[in-house]
Amino acid sequence: MAGIKSINLDGEEIYLFNSAIYIFESSAGSTLEVDLIVSEVTLRKYQDRESLITEIELEDGRTLSSFMFLKSVPGKLPRLSLFCELDPEESYEGVLRISEDHLDFPDIEAGITLEVIRKVEMPNERITLKLNLPINQVEWLKEQKNKELNQLIKELLEGYMEK
Repeated sequence: MAGIKSINLDGEEIYLFNSAIYIFESSAGSTLEVDLIVSEVTLRKYQDRESLITEIELEDGRTLSSFMFLKSVPGKLPRLSLFCELDPEESYEGVLRISEDHLDFPDIEAGITLEVIRKVEMPNERITLKLNLPINQVEWLKEQKNKELNQLIKELLEGYMEK
């Protein structure tokens, strides 16, 4: 069975936690489908795009290049699901085939947790806080640069969370 060694989306190699490549056969035709468990940062970067230029290196050394479309698939982990029509000039030997009668999709979430993903790439998120502080502390905070305040709060929270 063919597996994915690496993948480039719009010319950028992305880190994969797990993946599956298969051909989905239905009465409407067959499509090449790729499911990827990625970091939250990667998901945010690509999730709103309609399509991507995709280059897939398979474990057996073959390369598949295609213009693929994104579709939304629910899951507990950050996931990109891509699909495209089959290219008659490509060889899909060894690629798993799934028919609409036997919906036995590979479970690419097995054995992976969000904690493991965040150890590789932790997303940052903007937050706005409303605080009620003594005026001297407010004045001091206003004099600080954002980068320094971010680092200060991060260190304070890390220390507090370790308790």
